[in-house]
Amino acid sequence: MKLCLVGHDYRYAIEQAIVSFLNRKAVLCQDIPQDDAEDRLISTLSYGDKYLTGTAELVLNGRKYRKAARAQIKGMDTDEERINREQHVLKTSVFKAAKEATGAEFPWGSLTGVRPTKLVLRMLESGHTRDSAEKELVSRYFLSPKRAKLALEAATHSLDVKRRLSENEISLYVGIPFCPSRCAYCSFVSSETGKSGHLIEPYLEMLSEEIKQRGLLAKDLGLKVKSVYIGGGTPTTLSAAQLDRLMYSIARAFDLDSLAEYTVEAGRPDTITVEKLRVIRSNGAGRISINPQSMSGEVLRINRRPHTPEDVLRAFEQARECGFECINMDTIAGLPGDSVEGFRTTLLRLGQLRPENLTVHTLALKRGSDLAAGSALEKQDSDVMAMLDFALEFLYNNGYRPYYLYRQKYMAASLENTGWTLPGRESIYNICIMEEFQTILSVGAGGVTKLVGRDGKRILRVANNKFPAEYIRSGMKIDSDNRTIRSFYR
Repeated sequence: MKLCLVGHDYRYAIEQAIVSFLNRKAVLCQDIPQDDAEDRLISTLSYGDKYLTGTAELVLNGRKYRKAARAQIKGMDTDEERINREQHVLKTSVFKAAKEATGAEFPWGSLTGVRPTKLVLRMLESGHTRDSAEKELVSRYFLSPKRAKLALEAATHSLDVKRRLSENEISLYVGIPFCPSRCAYCSFVSSETGKSGHLIEPYLEMLSEEIKQRGLLAKDLGLKVKSVYIGGGTPTTLSAAQLDRLMYSIARAFDLDSLAEYTVEAGRPDTITVEKLRVIRSNGAGRISINPQSMSGEVLRINRRPHTPEDVLRAFEQARECGFECINMDTIAGLPGDSVEGFRTTLLRLGQLRPENLTVHTLALKRGSDLAAGSALEKQDSDVMAMLDFALEFLYNNGYRPYYLYRQKYMAASLENTGWTLPGRESIYNICIMEEFQTILSVGAGGVTKLVGRDGKRILRVANNKFPAEYIRSGMKIDSDNRTIRSFYR
């Protein structure tokens, strides 16, 4: 689809809207296209005496649609407020044109960002009541009542966690980019052990050194760790002895006196053993993720998850016996081979286990996954919508509440990923990584440290080398990144 911008240069915002509302990629052009046989969008921003107006002229499949949205100029006292209003009217005009052209329902209305709760947090912190915030989400941003409630409850949980954070606290992410095999939908940086298993030991040596150096820096800066998250990949790809060494190096390097949460992403049930669970628990982790994704053996097979539903039940029972009092379980709505009834069965079976956290993802065809690279995969948006509608009703009725959520590009039905929690068991790390409440110090291949200033507005990202082999060779980068981190805090 061709894209032409008139009166503004908000290219990224409009491209986001095109992806969200039309599931298309845009090609920017300088001259206004005249051929109505060619799909295009002309996005125009104009100013009057009292109002600014965003106009979208959309040509889709030979038909033309023109919609506008406006906002008052009065009150635009800062650049931030001006940009917010300009982008709002532009994206709203595209939303209205796309809705008329496609006849589609957009549960998240005109919102296109990854973190819709950020908008709700701003509302609540600026004086909105829950009722007034919910009304504005529906009337101004066109969210469905269900999504407005979802965003509001997640934002409320986030505010509760934010109030419990101290200025000198950070979270720590430790990346283990290895898996026994690659799932069909996966786009994470991970290396299969069959090809890269020989890298694990040198990787852990390099990781231990980075942990040591980052720990010394954190102590020098007076930073204490609020939460630890060991993710991947699949950390339980490591042996029990390797996990023990890794977790010991973390405890030795960092000040964990303020630690409130320690998570290990076990992920694949086929990598979980009692010996590993005991090592993880004895080293201080109290939260673990055991991710079935589906409780259908056929769906698991189609998506190259080499475990069975019975493996999930075994791993869950073993984790409870080893003393884990907080267990998260992930599911994915819209997996190839699944159905609405199959997804319902998955949630019903997991609900019987009563994990403290249950995360419901929506399938996203991300670059890097084999699904996205293969032949066309039809996304049954109506089925995925039905799956998530059932999840909302089922989880609410069983005492769970949404505590964090985010969206991604190319997500089925333009929906969301939501973390659900039993009362008082929300994950601090998941909220902090989404809402950017505190610095996330990341170590390991593919890790991106996100430095958050004390005002909560200044953010700087420092990326590690992406792949294990590159990371192993990146010794000097630790020193240069330490200098960047130190400079940020001065």
